[in-house]
Amino acid sequence: MSMRRTLWRTLCYPNKVFGITTHSLLSRCSRQGFRSYSSLTVNAADLAFGQPVHETHPHLLQPGELTPGITAQEYADRRTKLAAKLPDKAIAVVAASDIEFRSGSVFYEFHQDPDFFYLTGFNEPEALAVIGKDATGTDHTFHLYVREKDPKAEIWDGARSGTQAARDVFNADETGDVSRVKTMLPELVGAASEVYTDITTPDPNLSALRRFLHGKPQRTTEFAELLQPSKINRLRPIMNDLRAFKSPAEIEVMRRAGKASGRAHTEAMRRAWTHEKQLDAYLRYQFVANGCDTSAFEPVVAAGKNALSIHYVRNDDIMQDDELVLVDGGGKYGGYIADITRTWPVNGKFSDAQRDLYQAVLNVQRTLIALCRGSANVSLDKLHSIAEEYLSNELRQIGFDMSSKAIEKLFPHHLSHYIGLDVHDTIGYTRKSVLHEGHCITIEPGIYVPDDERWPKHFRNMGIRIEDSVCVQEDSPYVLTTEAVKEVVDIEGLRD
Repeated sequence: MSMRRTLWRTLCYPNKVFGITTHSLLSRCSRQGFRSYSSLTVNAADLAFGQPVHETHPHLLQPGELTPGITAQEYADRRTKLAAKLPDKAIAVVAASDIEFRSGSVFYEFHQDPDFFYLTGFNEPEALAVIGKDATGTDHTFHLYVREKDPKAEIWDGARSGTQAARDVFNADETGDVSRVKTMLPELVGAASEVYTDITTPDPNLSALRRFLHGKPQRTTEFAELLQPSKINRLRPIMNDLRAFKSPAEIEVMRRAGKASGRAHTEAMRRAWTHEKQLDAYLRYQFVANGCDTSAFEPVVAAGKNALSIHYVRNDDIMQDDELVLVDGGGKYGGYIADITRTWPVNGKFSDAQRDLYQAVLNVQRTLIALCRGSANVSLDKLHSIAEEYLSNELRQIGFDMSSKAIEKLFPHHLSHYIGLDVHDTIGYTRKSVLHEGHCITIEPGIYVPDDERWPKHFRNMGIRIEDSVCVQEDSPYVLTTEAVKEVVDIEGLRD
């Protein structure tokens, strides 16, 4: 960030570093001489932006926040940390997600690229961020190219933030209309010593098809064509190192998602259900009713033997009274997700066999959560090995033959993954890394017993998984999803 821009922000915002204020958007800084705007003064609450800001949505955002729980200052600090990892005169180029269409002009729900969102807080499509480190290695410039405001387009698609807000709200040092990026990006790329990006040139046949179906190429295709392959380095390893460790503010946002999601699970357990689809719909409703923005992913609602499929999402079967139902779902808040799995009896009371198998999984899950601390010196892979050993011991005690790598058949998935802006966060970040304070992960042991003569008959066709979202602290775990009950007595007590 340039000294001039820093000084401008300090003069304009004596009580907070970044973020627009309500007194004026257009002429507030003209008296300092750093900007020359029209003499018109506009209250920010009277303007329309492409996403909530404090002035228009004070029920969602506190003063200084760019997205729920995360301040504009924190976003600026993230860009500073990224720039510090770049060579002198290098640039990082990150694109917003494109709108994905399911058919014709009917689109899927928009999900912003997590790296782009992490660095900018900007939640619109067709945008490009360029973070350039200067030759001295002591400063950087933040370029943000976005869709310009367009009254005709906004009639159909809703408000856009535009280039003025890119400066005044999202604190870009340089901005411009993304439709003119072909005249701006080549100059930045040409002057850069190296380019760090994960933008790749897509399949040309697929690009042609999208152009035919929707009338224009996707922006990422245009961006990719403007890069110089000889200068390109992968950005993802650097971003993973930054994003893997959550700040206190991020953890608090994830805790809010976990609290709302956990309550949704507990409320669902209170009721008697006969159809998976009804439970699915109720769970999604409860996520939002409890404060989340939307569901984090397609829920699994798997009754009986359907639970033997790890990612069963059809959710279209009848729930039998004597079965278990496995529910894997979570909400999203402020861009951050919660991930919870609970398994409970459809009729509210565990049979003896159901209780024995459930308690075996729960015993192991509690032990593994206790190891989610920096002082334990464990990695995700190490935790998984411990899970296999402990689950094998528990299953032997209730009559399972655990010879010949039986645990790999009964527990076929990994114990854990990183969580954050995505359900499987920081893709490519190693599972061998020792967990430290700020890592946020899932702990989700499960046992899935096929209808096979090798296994005790009374356990066959049962699938049980118990999952919580956990933040690693130095001396103790911080469970983000405690509102979802999981003790046998608590689950059964919900129907009393």
